[in-house]
Amino acid sequence: MPEGTFVTVCGFGNYRGPEPFSIGSRFMCRKDPNNPHDDEAIVVVDDNGSVIGYLANSAGTRAGGTMSASRLYDRVGKVFLIEVWFTTRTKIICKVIDFDSMAH
Repeated sequence: MPEGTFVTVCGFGNYRGPEPFSIGSRFMCRKDPNNPHDDEAIVVVDDNGSVIGYLANSAGTRAGGTMSASRLYDRVGKVFLIEVWFTTRTKIICKVIDFDSMAH
């Protein structure tokens, strides 16, 4: 896999499906600490702020070679950007591109 930090977007079937995730599209991610299912959840939103998925946080949802939301959580700011690099029917592989908001 190319250099960089890659993540898997999952759960998009519960929202608008894969349609928004064309190759090269960019989306804002933000931490969702009040999520009732996962206190290290990271939500993916569209330009209108609508939820379109979540970053994968388990071995069953995360694609090989990508970082889980929990491993990424303390390395990023409250919000950051991702760019779509690859899609399948069940997973969207994205690169974290907004390194300016990465926590140091």
